[in-house]
Amino acid sequence: MSGPVVARPKPCLVSVQAGRTYFWCACGRSAQQPFCDGSHRGTGFSPIKFVAGPQDEELLFCGCKQTRTAPFCDGAHTNLPGGSPLDDPDSPANRRIPVVEGGADARVLLNGGCYVFSPQGAALSTRGSVRYCYMVNREFGARHQTQVFLQVSGDPSPVMSFGDRDVILFVGAGSGELNISGRSFRLSATDGVYVRPGEALQLTAAPGPPLTVFMLASPSGKLEWLERMPANFDSSCEQRVVSVDAEQRTAMGPRYYQVLVDKRIGSQVITQFIGHIPRSKAAPHRHLYEEAIIVLNGEGYMWTEDRKARVRAGDVIFLPRKQLHSLEATSTEGIDVVGVICPGDNPSINYYD
Repeated sequence: MSGPVVARPKPCLVSVQAGRTYFWCACGRSAQQPFCDGSHRGTGFSPIKFVAGPQDEELLFCGCKQTRTAPFCDGAHTNLPGGSPLDDPDSPANRRIPVVEGGADARVLLNGGCYVFSPQGAALSTRGSVRYCYMVNREFGARHQTQVFLQVSGDPSPVMSFGDRDVILFVGAGSGELNISGRSFRLSATDGVYVRPGEALQLTAAPGPPLTVFMLASPSGKLEWLERMPANFDSSCEQRVVSVDAEQRTAMGPRYYQVLVDKRIGSQVITQFIGHIPRSKAAPHRHLYEEAIIVLNGEGYMWTEDRKARVRAGDVIFLPRKQLHSLEATSTEGIDVVGVICPGDNPSINYYD
């Protein structure tokens, strides 16, 4: 064989037992996918041994055999025929799904704890030069994250910290300066930022529009306001700001994304990416991670089992782990989004029922 057979253009969700040994099929010929049944004999391929650890319960094993992270899925199937299936929003079944309208707290509730939050309609608290509100936290069903919407104008913000949590920021609009525990960085719209556990931060907006920032901490925690800036910048992790770079895009069928913050710059539990969705509706799918999505521009709908909600620029979508969903872009030019997954490190990994 010159290459493996594509057994299926999607991953295999498998429940595993800690301490048990599994042999993943590398040739693609096995009738017991994703595991070996001996069909590789004479092909030049050999199965890959995997021993489940105590933290492993459900895993996504590669079914297309094109992965670079064998035996696990790395999203390579999304660029194979049938690997990025679409759904018809005008099918008879989909036309029966109602549009859910918003409530009094700026949230539109969908199935399974999924919701759409609109900061534009939220009541913002004020602390010094900062106006803010919580968008995602344990109170609203999140297990792994807290996300806060911030607008800064005028004077520097109060000093903020999430204690011993990993923190990432996304600059939604405006520009300015960020001080991380005594080290300064320039900020522009669409920048992603990483703040190490134990560090604090302060935001200063440049003259003009407010500096709009989405701040996320994992594990979930509470935003603290400090009296002074600690001088404890972790110099072992120098790069903190990542800008959009078209050369760093990864294709996912008709979609693409660029990772901004991940393990490359020190974030061990949170991955942040920016991506584009052309006018289309993805087939309903699930993830093994918790996700929050910020809509940067365009319009569309977030679909769950039997509900859908409109989404517009500035909205934030919260998706619990394993929640069935589909994001549809209805704008002619599509939708640009910023996503955050935790815990997780690859936004292209999903699975279908």
